Amino acid sequence: MKEQEIKNQLAAKAVETTNPKLSKNMNIADLIKAIEPEIKKALPTVITPERFTRIALSALNTTPKLAECSQMSFLAALMNAAQLGLEVNSPLGQAYLIPYNNKGKLECQFQIGYKGMLGLAYRNPEIQTIQAQVVYENDDFKYELGLDSKLYHKPSLSDRGKVRCYYALYKLRNGGYGFEVMSRRDVEEYAKRYSKVTDSLYSPWANNFDSMAKKTVIKQLLKYAPLRTDLEKAMSMDESIKTRVSVDMSEVENEETFDAEVEV
Repeated sequence: MKEQEIKNQLAAKAVETTNPKLSKNMNIADLIKAIEPEIKKALPTVITPERFTRIALSALNTTPKLAECSQMSFLAALMNAAQLGLEVNSPLGQAYLIPYNNKGKLECQFQIGYKGMLGLAYRNPEIQTIQAQVVYENDDFKYELGLDSKLYHKPSLSDRGKVRCYYALYKLRNGGYGFEVMSRRDVEEYAKRYSKVTDSLYSPWANNFDSMAKKTVIKQLLKYAPLRTDLEKAMSMDESIKTRVSVDMSEVENEETFDAEVEV
């Protein structure tokens, strides 16, 4: 048996041992309360388990369809957020739990938000600043690639027109920098290809497209930035569906997903 499989089995066994009252017949709200000790182990010090549990229950209240998701996919999505220290389905826009009809079964997808991606990036002490902006038709915007790459953006103070593109940039404390530019069409194609839930009424893509577009261009930008291991793990957990719980959720394989509309 592979070392990873043994590790995952031990983690699952630990949950069973700690919570002998777990049952398949439990509703998700009761399940959250039952596994609170395990959530506490995964949470960073900045979030108390009591607050995290309240946020999770609040997510169920604001998005009732989550209660119909498979227990393990919802539980795994919660643990993703816990280990990253991100609040879910809150006005902070850090992360989202989204019901997704996958292979005829309603499951929960975990998705990092724009502010969550910014917060994760700033945990890298090498990054001095990181930001994303929307460029409109009437803005003065220019950029050049190559050995002497340049980026210039002067927003219009009056009617800015329609959205033209999005860009993200970072600057390191040692003076290094980088930027990435994506057209609106590029972002839309990316969302349809990787997010799978863009048409869902519960998706932040439907409710706040610009924020998710800025998150997307930041995510592309960070592919070429000097990253710490924890940020690489976080990015691997984004837009994922998992059905197992582990002491390290980044090591749990994502479920294969198929395009399907969420029942509303």
